Amino acid sequence: MNPIPVSFRCNARLARKLWGQLSRVASSSLRELTEKYSLSVAAGDLQLLNGHWYVTHAGLLRVASRKGCRGIETQIDRRSSDPTICRWVFRARVHKSAKSSGFTGYGDADPSNVSAAVRGAEMRIAETRAVNRALRKAYGIGICSVEELGAFTGSSAPSQSHEPHVDSPPRNDPGNGQPRLKDRLCLLIRQFNLDSTLVKAYAAEFCGTETLRGASRELVEAFIARIEKEAHEDRDRLVCKLNSFSRPVEVAS
Repeated sequence: MNPIPVSFRCNARLARKLWGQLSRVASSSLRELTEKYSLSVAAGDLQLLNGHWYVTHAGLLRVASRKGCRGIETQIDRRSSDPTICRWVFRARVHKSAKSSGFTGYGDADPSNVSAAVRGAEMRIAETRAVNRALRKAYGIGICSVEELGAFTGSSAPSQSHEPHVDSPPRNDPGNGQPRLKDRLCLLIRQFNLDSTLVKAYAAEFCGTETLRGASRELVEAFIARIEKEAHEDRDRLVCKLNSFSRPVEVAS
């Protein structure tokens, strides 16, 4: 059975509902991704981060399935991997046809380039990144995948989401087509590879509450604007500030 064609109009309408008004460049890119690869916003194939489109692992697999991919092989690169420090490197090879020699991609993951929410899953993340790169090469998809970002958080599909947990403030859905505050904060955490626990601590101090849930919408919006500005201006300085919220380790005397 042939898949239902993906409509650019439907993609654009849902994208505006999720992320707000699209820029001319973002809209043009979405049209190309829709018409060339049949990627669907509703299916979780795409995510918009800071005005740029990213494809998801699920979206790449759907492209491969529609194109008749014959197989995907993965293998641990044992010379580059080091299990003692949770560093894993995978090689993936995608075969578009029975006679294809394959398209190769490498993916790595260790505690320094995955979010705190998925620590311990570095092996699986490295394999996913390798597969994504191989698939993008095989099918000529030039945009980066979400899973290849420094802080892996998974695709937008609910069943596959690995979003860092951030307490939702009350009435955080304005109902006017703009992203929820929780979603906006999670995107910032993912985009700049920030520690979600430390961000929550910073937010609590900024808002003067024990948790984000107890803060007003106006305060949370102000905090998101502040941390976004700080991240764009000097991420390293922001990371140092966040680290100041780490609890000191008590040493027994």
